[in-house]
Amino acid sequence: MNLNFEILQYFVMKKIIKRKDLEFIESELERLNMTPEKYLTLKEYCTETGAYEVLADYYNIPFVEVDMLDIDENLTSMFTYEIMRRNKFIPVTVDKNGVLLIATGSILDANTLSSISLVFNGNVDYVLVPPSQIERYIDSIVAVIQTSEALVDLNNAKDEEIFKLAKSFDTASALNKDEEVINNPSVRLVDSIIREAIPFRASDIHIEPFEKVIKVRYRIDGDLQNRADIPIESYGAICARLKIMSGMNIAERRTPQDGRINMIVAGKEYDFRVSCLPTIYGEKFVIRILDKSSFNFTRYDLGFTDNENHIVDKILARPHGIVLLTGPTGSGKSTTLYAFLKEVNKPTVNIITVEDPVEYTMMGINQTQVNAKANMTFAAALRSILRQDPDIIMVGEIRDEETAQIAIRSAITGHLVFSTLHTNDAPGAIIRLEDMGVPDYLVSDALVGVIAQRLVKRLCPACKKRGKTNAKEMELLGIAEPISIFRPQGCQFCNNTGYKGRVAVHEVMYVTDELKALIVREKTLDKLRELAKEGGMVPLWNACRELVFKGYTSIQELMTMNEE
Repeated sequence: MNLNFEILQYFVMKKIIKRKDLEFIESELERLNMTPEKYLTLKEYCTETGAYEVLADYYNIPFVEVDMLDIDENLTSMFTYEIMRRNKFIPVTVDKNGVLLIATGSILDANTLSSISLVFNGNVDYVLVPPSQIERYIDSIVAVIQTSEALVDLNNAKDEEIFKLAKSFDTASALNKDEEVINNPSVRLVDSIIREAIPFRASDIHIEPFEKVIKVRYRIDGDLQNRADIPIESYGAICARLKIMSGMNIAERRTPQDGRINMIVAGKEYDFRVSCLPTIYGEKFVIRILDKSSFNFTRYDLGFTDNENHIVDKILARPHGIVLLTGPTGSGKSTTLYAFLKEVNKPTVNIITVEDPVEYTMMGINQTQVNAKANMTFAAALRSILRQDPDIIMVGEIRDEETAQIAIRSAITGHLVFSTLHTNDAPGAIIRLEDMGVPDYLVSDALVGVIAQRLVKRLCPACKKRGKTNAKEMELLGIAEPISIFRPQGCQFCNNTGYKGRVAVHEVMYVTDELKALIVREKTLDKLRELAKEGGMVPLWNACRELVFKGYTSIQELMTMNEE
């Protein structure tokens, strides 16, 4: 019996795969020359983290995530970053007995063992870490070093010369591996700032000119965090480089411009949407980061409770109608929509989307991008889509009356339509549609369900600390006796913010017959809310409060939810 088969049997025992699929998966591993954990992650039997938890259990070694490790950065100098990245390991610490702890994503790999033995002669212990986390950690260190080095070089150079060179670049040379381009300090700095944002999990990069300094900030977990202050003398070169990379007019400084950059970072393709806005001290740039790789989430990865999943099951089982996701910009609506599309994507249906922009590419789904310059608006695209014999339609956002009318009428003529709206809660979507000119009887007939969504910051697992609730907190939580809840502290793993990542909270409203009847009668938002709660909807605030009780988020995050 070979090792792969033994490991696969262990995954069967852990109910990750079914026994009847065992022989087929084993043959696929042999054909593709792939490890079980990599194959099962790739084919979405489980997440990478889930696969490596099972693998660690099989080998009887500890499983940890990189964020939980107290890494001695002095040890990383023992090895080159290229060796660590290629062989997927990080030296963590040496204990009092001289035993080196290695975080590895590759169990018993000969190259890893050889690389370690060349520089360390003592005993070695291992913990298993998902390889992608190891890569992200190493990339973050390398990116920080490269940014710092480029900044030093830029400060030592003459800006006039740099700007002259930057201005002379054409678009083709700027994107090619030309040695003169690569070695230019402004080029290296801008490239490093962009690449560094990826392992830091930034969603946006802000480059802002002020009187004496250029501020670089990353938006991480919804908040802007300072990265660097660059002397204003370097502004011209940085501005020129960004405009050239994104295809903007380098000579135009008085009007806003938009552009895009495609770049491969750590083997993955990213799309960077660049926006330029004139300010009193120069042009400000905001760069939105979009991962172009395949979408690998499912609905069950997105934080829905069992009760919410039950309601969503009923919503997605409907053959036609319109399903709306609501929430502010950056609340994860698109991610949830893609998860729904992935779930309903079958060979027997024709799915067409119109998006602005296309954030993820999905096999088996026809995706269209709006183009205002070509008069390809949501409404225009939607009219064309209806002539393409669709079964399921996804409209990125309902922004105007025309789009709302077409989407609703599509839903009542036998199509399942997914879209988003900007409202504070789920019942508010009904009022918003009517404000857009959609008759209440059409809303009642077409609407299947509405899901309101927010993202709240997740407490850092490495440093969160328990504490008793005070009188004000007890009143806010609606409890009579003090309880112990987790609070943010701050450590090196969370950049001293107390938070690491975000978690979604949902408000899922299924449009029952009673709710349909209320929509066409005299109604208020309060009445809609009360009837929705009777139908099983848990308000956003209540959902967030449960996360506080479970230790996932803080009472400070709950208070921001309450303010809305």
